[in-house]
Amino acid sequence: MPLSEQEQRLLEEMERSLYQNDSDFVARVTRRQGRPTYTAITLGVLGALAGVAIVIVGLVMKAPLLGILGFVVMLAGVLFALRPGMRAPKSRPARPGRPASGGAARPSAGGGSFMDRMNDRWDKRNDQS
Repeated sequence: MPLSEQEQRLLEEMERSLYQNDSDFVARVTRRQGRPTYTAITLGVLGALAGVAIVIVGLVMKAPLLGILGFVVMLAGVLFALRPGMRAPKSRPARPGRPASGGAARPSAGGGSFMDRMNDRWDKRNDQS
């Protein structure tokens, strides 16, 4: 269900206020977002497989400490694979009140984030009205 014009203006005003009054919070929140990288996933899976191998060796040798060590290695590998990746911090967060250039919204060469593209579209739509 689309927002009414009044609700859209109120939302835009709240967003500008957040960017102006609490830019540190905005920068902290946007910096933490990220996806696991392929390298982290690969290393994590390899670590988990090594942990399974150590558990099996511990079972064959009847060494419970080796089995526990293998479980810890396996768990560390899985956690490493699933941890969110850290993106390089931006110079400053995108501000919804910045002047927009004419024409259709075009993502930058890097593609930009989804929210950046949505903010650009929003700015251009408001500039046209």
